[in-house]
Amino acid sequence: MSKTLKTAVIGAALAAFTALPMVASADSSGTIKIPTHNWSSQLVGAEVVGELFKMVGEEIEYVPMDSQTVYQAMADGDIDIVHEVWEGAFGASFTKSLETGNVIDLLTHDAVTREDWWYPEYIEEVCPGLPDWKALDKCSDMFARADSGGKGVFIGGPVDWLKHDAEKVEALGMNFVVRNAGSAGAIWAELDAAAAQKKPVVIFNWSPNFIGAKYAGKFVEFPTHDPKCTSDASWGVNPNALYDCGNPATGYLKIGVNKDFEKNHPKAFKVAQQMNFSGPDIDKMANYVDTDGLEVPEAAQQWLNDHESKWKEWIK
Repeated sequence: MSKTLKTAVIGAALAAFTALPMVASADSSGTIKIPTHNWSSQLVGAEVVGELFKMVGEEIEYVPMDSQTVYQAMADGDIDIVHEVWEGAFGASFTKSLETGNVIDLLTHDAVTREDWWYPEYIEEVCPGLPDWKALDKCSDMFARADSGGKGVFIGGPVDWLKHDAEKVEALGMNFVVRNAGSAGAIWAELDAAAAQKKPVVIFNWSPNFIGAKYAGKFVEFPTHDPKCTSDASWGVNPNALYDCGNPATGYLKIGVNKDFEKNHPKAFKVAQQMNFSGPDIDKMANYVDTDGLEVPEAAQQWLNDHESKWKEWIK
């Protein structure tokens, strides 16, 4: 993931695809601003989207940005498109941006998402009852570390992903503490180190990504998600707390655009309306970087090379 983080500085990416044809003159309304975040599939997908827009004559700028505040930036017109809106992590921020009237929910990708606590399957040998969350809690001492006060350690995602894991732990009365990793790469490093010695570890994971092909594992099964879980404390197993549930098990992956995107960039808007990433598409984008070791621009080029028949339909 160090490669991913390096490539979040996008300067070199703008010239990475000189071999791809420009097929139309640019809109007169300026540059399309595409945000970049801190996980591989998003970074690669941002460049794929940018290259498709270039093919219809657009000028592109990649803007490194916090993955929560980007939705307000899109509502303010500072960002034109967010192509990878994960329901579990960003659904609340996206919904808030829609309520301003300045953001359009353009489409839902075919990819179905899940984001939650996850463990490598070998742990089931020493912690019976998994994947039930109560079984995990009974085994919490297995996940304890020298500095965790006897509590199990959950490796969460970056703070800006706003997963409310600490609130979940408190609401469910779990004997765990949350340690937020600084990046997706840091999560994978924790997993790799534990798996190499078959040590207990529980991490934040999401699907689709490349991890399922590398390690057998399962999501922890918490109480089934309901929208009331995050808004009505009386709902759920703890009548006095929010977040006493899991994340959506069949979450959406959407594209959102600023309300003026169609007016300002009609050719790019038409392309965006046709884009549709599947679960395997997202897997591939992450895998090119996190497993194959490609830089982000190279990974985007590889995806375009491997899926030409697909994206050519989008730019007709």
